Amino acid sequence: MTPDASPDVPIPEQADARPWDAAAFRARVQSALEQFLDTQAERLAPLGPDADRLVAEARAVVSGGKRFRAAFCWWGHQAVAGAFAEGEKEGQADAAHEDALVRASAALELLHASALVHDDLMDASDTRRGRPATHRGFEAEHRADAWRGDPEQYGAAAAILLGDLLLSWSDELLRTCGLPTERVAAALAVLDACRTEVIAGQFLDVSVQARGRADVDAAMTVLRYKSAKYSIERPLHVGAALAGADEAQVRALTGFGLPLGEAFQLRDDLLGVYGDPATTGKPAGDDLVEGKRTVLVALALDAASEEDAALLDRSLGRPLTDEQVDRLRAVITEAGAAAQVEEVITALADRAVGVLRSSGFDPRAIAVLTQLASAATQRAL
Repeated sequence: MTPDASPDVPIPEQADARPWDAAAFRARVQSALEQFLDTQAERLAPLGPDADRLVAEARAVVSGGKRFRAAFCWWGHQAVAGAFAEGEKEGQADAAHEDALVRASAALELLHASALVHDDLMDASDTRRGRPATHRGFEAEHRADAWRGDPEQYGAAAAILLGDLLLSWSDELLRTCGLPTERVAAALAVLDACRTEVIAGQFLDVSVQARGRADVDAAMTVLRYKSAKYSIERPLHVGAALAGADEAQVRALTGFGLPLGEAFQLRDDLLGVYGDPATTGKPAGDDLVEGKRTVLVALALDAASEEDAALLDRSLGRPLTDEQVDRLRAVITEAGAAAQVEEVITALADRAVGVLRSSGFDPRAIAVLTQLASAATQRAL
C-alpha cells in the first residue's frame, strides 16, 4: 500500500469523482468537540476556577490529532448507508443528519483522549504531542503554587479524574448526538463493549510490564485489545450501528477493521522506537524508556544474540541516553525485528483491504476507507 500525504483523499473515478475533504472533516469534529465542551464548561461554572482548569485541560487533550477514530466511524456509517442518506439525491444531503453523525463520530475522540490521559499516567510519560502530559501539567501547577501535599500524587489524581470524565463524556456525546434513538442504542452497546475491551487491554499491558516478560502471542493480545480494536474496528462498528447494519455487514467490517487496527498499532510500536521526536512529540526511543514489551521487542528478544538480548532486556524501562537508545535500536534492527514488523504491517493491511474490496459496501466508502487504511499504516506520526 502506498501512503497518501494529501489532506484530501482522492477517490477513483469509477467509484465517485467527488473527493473527501479530510481536513474539513477534522475541522468539523473539532468544532463539535468544542461546542460540547462549551456546554460542559457552563454546567461546571458554579464549581469555580478549579473546574475551569479541568475543562481547559480537556480542551487541550482533545485538540488536534489525526482523527482516525472519528473518520472510521463516519465511513463505517457511509459504507452501510451509502454516500447519502436513503432516498436523498446528490447535493441534497440532510445537514442535520450529517451534523449528528459528526457529533457521534467525535464521541470516539473523547474515548481516545481518555485512554491517552490514563495511559500517560500509567507509563509515567512526561509529554504528549509536544506538551506536558496531563499528570505532569497538574503536578507542575501544584509545585508552582507551593500547595500542600505531594505534587506527583496531585497530578496523578487530576489525570485519573480527567480521564474518567472524558470517558463519561464519550457516552454522553454519543447518546445525545441527535440520531434516531434505536440506532443510538445499538451504537451505545458497541461503545460499551469497546470501553470494556480497552480498559481490560490496558490492565493486560501493565501486568505484562510488571512481569517484565512477554512473548509475541502475549504482546499481540495486548496490542489487539488495548489499541487495535478501539482504534479502528469498534469505530467502524459504531458508525455501522448508526446506519442500521446487519450481522453480515458487521462481520465484514471486522474482517477489514481488526487486521488494519493491528497494523496501525504495529506502526505505532515502530514509531515508539524509531520515530523522530520533532514529529512524534515524544522523546527518542520513548517505548524503550517506558519498558514497553511490544511485539517489536518480543521479536527482537527472540532473534538477537544472547548478549544483545540481555542488553535489550535489562535496558527496558530505564533512563537512557541518546547513545544508548541508538544502541538498542541497532540491536532491534540487526535482529531483523523491525523488518519483520514491516512485513506483518503490509500483510495485515493488504488482507484488510482485500476484505473491504469484496464486501459489497458503498463504492465511495470503499475507496475512502482504502485510502484511510494507507494513511493509518504508512505514517510518521
